[in-house]
Amino acid sequence: MHSSSSYKTAARHKHPSQWRMTWLQERKQFVKALLSNPAAIGAVSPSGAALAAAITAAVPPMAGKVLELGCGTGVFTRELLRKGVHPSRLVLVEQDSGMSSSLRTQFPEAAVLQVSAQDLSRHLHPELDGIDATICGLPLRNMSGVHHHQLLTAVFEAMRPGGAMHFFTYGVRCPISRSVLDACGLSARRERFVPLNLPPASVYRLTRQ
Repeated sequence: MHSSSSYKTAARHKHPSQWRMTWLQERKQFVKALLSNPAAIGAVSPSGAALAAAITAAVPPMAGKVLELGCGTGVFTRELLRKGVHPSRLVLVEQDSGMSSSLRTQFPEAAVLQVSAQDLSRHLHPELDGIDATICGLPLRNMSGVHHHQLLTAVFEAMRPGGAMHFFTYGVRCPISRSVLDACGLSARRERFVPLNLPPASVYRLTRQ
């Protein structure tokens, strides 16, 4: 078992060569996925460093299992590793085949599930047992209320009591309706605004009521 301090020290040494994608590699992968399925990407460029820092800010280095939805090129994943979260504690969900293959190469110790986030199930995916925190990079504004309900039900069934889901939106309000939140027994709170992202984004925290 790695201690937080020893792992963070090792992470700083491993990151430049093992975890970092070049700017060109990241954009090529992103554009390929965007052209293949624009609605599933929901952005004009990969998330920036400021948004990655904001959305992962509440995840402690000693967190247990962390679920990440819609990992894309791995921007948020690399930030979690920089914070000291051990890669073996990550469960990465990415539907795009090219991106999921890249995630397996970048983060060989993490569990990578190539599946739609709405189709997650602890019965089909035992990796979901005992999740402590969730980071969501999915374009929630492009999803229906039915899909929101399916997604949130799966996530909060997998998370331990006290666990929270952190997500971002480019919109001016929470993309999940009050009716869906109430049906799932959840509360949403806007935690941060990130003006330096392209486009600017707000970070929300979802918890059980």
